[in-house]
Amino acid sequence: MIGVSKDNKLKKLMVVGDKVLIKPKNPKDKTNSGLYLPPTITEKEDVQSGYVVKVGPGYPLPNTAEEEPWKATEEKVKYMPLQAEEGDLAIYLQRHAIEIQYEGEKYVIVPQASILLLERAEDLF
Repeated sequence: MIGVSKDNKLKKLMVVGDKVLIKPKNPKDKTNSGLYLPPTITEKEDVQSGYVVKVGPGYPLPNTAEEEPWKATEEKVKYMPLQAEEGDLAIYLQRHAIEIQYEGEKYVIVPQASILLLERAEDLF
């Protein structure tokens, strides 16, 4: 599992909106017998799993207070938080994942809607 901690090197990254940054769990690039698979084979697998590293703020909520619409207000945007939390094991759809590489590590960014299942271990922190 990925070490999620306060001194995480990914703290500089900000995940936007309803997106989730996931570290893929044991990418299968070779078979049980030791044969290496090309990337086109492993990308076609529909369901993958990985550990949630960072989550976005969530879905923006509309502002319902319209007392004086001409008045300039500096209200902060409110968000509906996501269900995924850092450290969760996520089962997600690969076809909606965007693969990135950051500081030599492979990650995927998926929208909250592409996550099928979350497993949360309470004893992680």
